[in-house]
Amino acid sequence: MSTLTLAGTAEDAPSRPASAPARRRYPTWLRWVVRGGSLAAALALWQWVTAADINLGVRFDRLPTLVELADSLRHHLASGQYYLDILQSLIRILSGFALAAVAGVAAGIAVARSRVLADLAQPLFEVLRPIPAIALVPVAILLFPTNEQGIVFITFTAAFYPILVSTRHAVRALPTVWEDAVRTMGGGRGRVLFNVVLPGILPGVFGGLSVGMGVAWICVISAEMISGDFGIGYRTWQSYTIVDYPGVLVGMATIGVLGWATAGLVELAGRRATRWLPARDRGRAR
Repeated sequence: MSTLTLAGTAEDAPSRPASAPARRRYPTWLRWVVRGGSLAAALALWQWVTAADINLGVRFDRLPTLVELADSLRHHLASGQYYLDILQSLIRILSGFALAAVAGVAAGIAVARSRVLADLAQPLFEVLRPIPAIALVPVAILLFPTNEQGIVFITFTAAFYPILVSTRHAVRALPTVWEDAVRTMGGGRGRVLFNVVLPGILPGVFGGLSVGMGVAWICVISAEMISGDFGIGYRTWQSYTIVDYPGVLVGMATIGVLGWATAGLVELAGRRATRWLPARDRGRAR
């Protein structure tokens, strides 16, 4: 009897065309220089169009300059309320996202592996999925006794569906030969789940988690602006109502940095969890 392997032999692997150009790899320091230069150029352009009062259909003369933004940022950094708002937004986003990650992965595996569950649950998911999570604010106000619970619910809903869909597609894309190999060697449903399904779907799952984190930030900030009492979204909207435009832009920049940092943590976790994969497949989890 021939031995079953998942990777195959080197002879079976498709050969790379001789004419294919080698991929050029740049030094790490040069990549960081390019990234820093890109950001510096954008900031310099902002300073020029705002300080020169450029008005070419888009009224840059109404926007604050970098000097005004720096003054506003210093004021925020010296305020304890700024850090409390960041902490509250992070608690909301991480609570809703963690619940969505667990529920989305479990539901995605369930509907992809069971025809009965797919027939029962998938029609409901497909009907609810196109509804923007922020449109559920009135429902959240009716369902939950506090705004805090309602905002976490909206965050959960926003992240749940991208994770669910990515997980479902990842499970259905698994080669059936992997499961057949485990069953041939006497493995049951549990062995298939933990030795084939869960490791095999990791790149797809982390792709969904990355998308879910971005959507969750959009919705948690919107929910804070509509029904929150504190948080970065609430404070940014409050700055707008009192015509503090530098404060608005500082709030927007803070949201961007927090979103970038949390998405980066998800991608880092994805790379760590899929280190055993070939580099080509591991990149799908980034």
